[in-house]
Amino acid sequence: MACLSILLIGCGAGSTNSSGGSDATNSGGKKKLIVGTDATYAPMEFMDEKGNIIGIDIEIVNAIAEAAGFEVEYKNYGWEPLFPAVDNGEVDFAVSSITITDERKQSFDFSDPYFIANQLILVPEDSDVESFSDLADKRVSVQINTTGHLVVADLLGKTSSKIVATETMPLAITEMINGNADASVGDNAVIIDYKANNPNVKLKTIEDDSFEKEYYGLMVKKGNQEILDLLNEGIEKIKANGKLKEITGFDVE
Repeated sequence: MACLSILLIGCGAGSTNSSGGSDATNSGGKKKLIVGTDATYAPMEFMDEKGNIIGIDIEIVNAIAEAAGFEVEYKNYGWEPLFPAVDNGEVDFAVSSITITDERKQSFDFSDPYFIANQLILVPEDSDVESFSDLADKRVSVQINTTGHLVVADLLGKTSSKIVATETMPLAITEMINGNADASVGDNAVIIDYKANNPNVKLKTIEDDSFEKEYYGLMVKKGNQEILDLLNEGIEKIKANGKLKEITGFDVE
């Protein structure tokens, strides 16, 4: 797991123009970008005991900002409000383990990929579930409108009453632990982190070959090429100098 040592950069919110680009600069003349996130997704983005937003995604964005010569200020929106916040220009871009999908690309622009993930199943230790197909007659908890939600909806049906959709992944897992669902499905990094940090809760993870690789990108308002170019410049630099691999532990295609 990557070191989560880098905290917030910046303190005051700058004004945001109609195209979604921040008008704020610091005293040294660097542009400051406002970044939206859902800080409930450890180890990718979450709050520390002092209220700072930290995590692997945050460390990556800090590295991108340093490489491309801008500063960032983070705002915790939650998952569902994050998308309109980008669309209406409240933030310059969003980082929140956002998988790049064809559907999302119809409404938003995405940076080059910076992280690879896949879905993972979490069940009680005594569960008889051995594969994704075994969930066909089960109740499954997910975070609403995530890729985990999408794959479960493909299996159970989009309007299935067996899908327990919650606002956050920790709530989805709690629903399963409390007996309101038989399994949870979510991004592998988050489920592995939860299991590691809750050793007294008897859970097991199940991988399934049907889950495809997913690529995270930074989400930008449609048409905001200036911000997109800046982010891609930073991503290219931290790929080239090895910083991205240092943070994540693997190469990103």
